Amino acid sequence: MKLVFLCGGIGKRMFPLTEDKFMLKFLGKTLLEHQIEIAKKAGFKDFVIVGNPLNIENIKELCKDIDAKIEFGIQEEPTGMANALLSVKDMIKNDEIVLVNPNDVFDQSVYKKILTERKKSDYESYIVGYKVKSYFPGGYLELNENNELIKIHEKPGEGNEPSDIINIVVHLHRNPATLLEYLEKTRSERDDVYECSISKMVEDGHKIKVVKYEGFWCAIKYPWDIFDAVKYFLDNIKTPRISKRAKISKKAKIYGGVIIEDNVHVLENAVIRGPCYIGENTVIGNNVLIWNYTHVGANCVVGYSTEIKHSYIGDNCWFHMSYVGDSIISNNCSFGAGTITANFRFDEKPIKVTIKGMKSEIGLDKLGVIMGSNCKTGVNSCIMPGVKVGPNSILGPSVTLTKDLEPNKMIVVNEKSYIIKENEVTLSPEKKKSLMERLLRHGYGKKD
Repeated sequence: MKLVFLCGGIGKRMFPLTEDKFMLKFLGKTLLEHQIEIAKKAGFKDFVIVGNPLNIENIKELCKDIDAKIEFGIQEEPTGMANALLSVKDMIKNDEIVLVNPNDVFDQSVYKKILTERKKSDYESYIVGYKVKSYFPGGYLELNENNELIKIHEKPGEGNEPSDIINIVVHLHRNPATLLEYLEKTRSERDDVYECSISKMVEDGHKIKVVKYEGFWCAIKYPWDIFDAVKYFLDNIKTPRISKRAKISKKAKIYGGVIIEDNVHVLENAVIRGPCYIGENTVIGNNVLIWNYTHVGANCVVGYSTEIKHSYIGDNCWFHMSYVGDSIISNNCSFGAGTITANFRFDEKPIKVTIKGMKSEIGLDKLGVIMGSNCKTGVNSCIMPGVKVGPNSILGPSVTLTKDLEPNKMIVVNEKSYIIKENEVTLSPEKKKSLMERLLRHGYGKKD
């Protein structure tokens, strides 16, 4: 049996993050490395990784020291799962296969469930289904009373769901040759040829079992989904770990589930309140506060009096006297002294983010900046909640950024003007009370 990782797609919803989602790092390893480790623990030994012309060499480099049999294929165009499988048909047609979307985060138990079901029954294929509480922009499964698939409804739109069970791409196919035949003859104007082929197989009498999974699952479709992935990885830390090669001041304070990697320096009066992760070679300066599921990458400098709360920070990032709250910061970014990422709307309304040109509520009342790689801010700059900054862009000193900044741009202050008008904002004491309760739940007010 071969496990096939589908790494050839392009994540259009992740902008301004331009890295492949499976290349995002968690606890010092890429998501793809975590996926391979989980699969190996479940008993898989043979892998096929389907990349695209832009990422295949990076994938090969990443996998060169992994102890497993790995074959690589190239999907020339990002036109969906069907095209990916047809790109490697000679590698998979003679073996049972398990297809996996490596951009999803899930427990090892999902493999156990689908393999156990395979052993006790003789369906043509097995696909994993997951019960959701609200609409998810993915495939929905129509099934009968025996949990047998009737049809996959790809992105049916809210209110048109045939069930509350969505399709997770952990699929086991006993006869890939049959699947490939359907993929070759099925046509669709959308990138859902694979889903249409599966539905056509069922229509023609092939039995497909839906294996319901109730463990952890997180699909990284949008940048803020990274928060859920970070929480999963940090919550699964069995014991806190501080490397013997880290240098921690006796005057620093470290609490809870914290991982501190090799060659980290934590200076006097710094406080790290876990769950948190600090990557190798990072410097945590004097009077710094890091807390509430913050994930800081390698080779970073978190300078004097900076606070980072509930944020994902890439590698090689620098901060000084800054506040970073509920933010996603890509690699190689630098914040000038006094930079603030506002993470809560002044009028206390839900935060909106621009998605496909439209401002949309995303279900979060706290969200800071989403910043692409190689960006820089000047002193005393401020970024409003939910704003995106494109890669290779610069905010000049004293800039207050209220809307998205495109890639490769610089914004500077030309002249200041102020408008005075009637105050129409009504502040909510109940909201302030709920925020205080949330702070206490996360341990901000706990005694040493």
